[in-house]
Amino acid sequence: MAKKKEVVEDPLEKQLWKAADKLRKNIDAAEYKHVVLGLIFLRYISVSFERLYNQLVKQQADGADPEDREEYAAENVFYVPANARWSYLVSQAKSPQIGKYIDDAMDEIERENKSLKGVLPKVFARPNLDPTSLGELIDLIGNSTLQNTSTKSADLLGHVFEYFLGEFALAEGKKGGQFYTPRSVVELLVNMLEPYKGRVLDPCCGSGGMFVQSEKFVKEHQGRIENISVYGQESNQTTWRLCKMNLAIRGIDASQVKWNTEGSFLNDAHRDVKADFVMANPPFNDSDWSGDQLRSDARWQYGVPPAGNANFAWIQHFIYHLAPSGQAGFVLAKGSLTSKTGGEGEIRKALIDKGLIACVVNLPAKLFLNTQIPACLWFVTRNCNKRAGEILFIDARNKGHLINRRTRELSEEDIQEIAKTYHLWRDESAEYQDIAGFCASVPLSRVAELDYVLTPGRYVGLPEEEDDFNFAERFITLKAEFEEQLKEEERLNKLILENLRKIKID
Repeated sequence: MAKKKEVVEDPLEKQLWKAADKLRKNIDAAEYKHVVLGLIFLRYISVSFERLYNQLVKQQADGADPEDREEYAAENVFYVPANARWSYLVSQAKSPQIGKYIDDAMDEIERENKSLKGVLPKVFARPNLDPTSLGELIDLIGNSTLQNTSTKSADLLGHVFEYFLGEFALAEGKKGGQFYTPRSVVELLVNMLEPYKGRVLDPCCGSGGMFVQSEKFVKEHQGRIENISVYGQESNQTTWRLCKMNLAIRGIDASQVKWNTEGSFLNDAHRDVKADFVMANPPFNDSDWSGDQLRSDARWQYGVPPAGNANFAWIQHFIYHLAPSGQAGFVLAKGSLTSKTGGEGEIRKALIDKGLIACVVNLPAKLFLNTQIPACLWFVTRNCNKRAGEILFIDARNKGHLINRRTRELSEEDIQEIAKTYHLWRDESAEYQDIAGFCASVPLSRVAELDYVLTPGRYVGLPEEEDDFNFAERFITLKAEFEEQLKEEERLNKLILENLRKIKID
């Protein structure tokens, strides 16, 4: 008798995403994300509020007042007014006016909690949002799995919020990449920098992924989250709101996450902050950064960046904000490793000669949603590099795996391998060794010989061929992949022709 095939159930966040996405119908993902993420946030603060509310009810005999706002402020819990509580909204979920009730709830919560003023979405009464679907969405997010008002439930909602951010970014494609840095890239930056304590700055913070991963890192390594403080800036108000909600749902103090339309170059919201860690994913090759207005800026200590490209303006902005023993890790377009346009080569030379660059990581293609431009990671240190006079080059172009046709991500094993290599090198461990095709520790004199080019492939060489490489087997595999690709192209061409015929007939 054949064994019954075991059905593997999707994780909760994936189940929720599939169900929520079905309810989207004809609403654009860019608009729909505010509906779903707003409801998850509302559910989260209700979970936290209800937990403390129930405790205070039990303590009424001892003088506790479950409606006293100060009781909640003392525990760093958002106070939720009666008509904004999840239980009330669930009772109204079948009403044709449910959208208005939720918008009113968002207004009331902002009035009661100053840190949320101007942050929460009020988009639920829009005509294109079907009240029935909205009611179903409330039922879905209030799923029985999340009914247990425990700390674990709150953590789970935070995880769901983060997962949904990533899925909406994928759904939006290029536009989604403007507010979201892929999780695996952020994890790699955090694992290499290890921000245990101190000030963490991201001057182009998007939806706050760098801060969330830093908090996770501290918790996973038995650190105290109070030992880190976050400073952020964002020029897109919609993205800033997502960031504030993302941090609030994690219990991270977001009071120093600022928004202004000018951005970090023209209006630096943290002008006097010197950070222990700078982590960022700035816009690649940004030509619209107001460089002409900033030719004599004090931040350009290593050379004036070209007005047509912000890459080396960002690098110097990050360095300007580093504390005396601070470290920075950031994403840049791969062209920054070789470019000489507008004096960029001279700035890169100055950074290398000053011993500021500790490590460069070449990233695989297709990691980013909003661009196909090849990317790399830079790691810069001030006075804390035991390997002064050397740069570690890591070529990770062959790492990662495809999660769909257009998008690749690094696995946990990839992240740990790269981070461990950096730590062994940085700590001068005897375990560190150059690996052909992957990593090499290179003296600055050698970099100077190669005209200050920082492309890892120039230094790590080619990987040693494995003895068991089977050419015939590899050829057969590639041939099969190519034939499969041709079939798919043929299918798409037929589909296009059929559609064209239909259009002509109509």
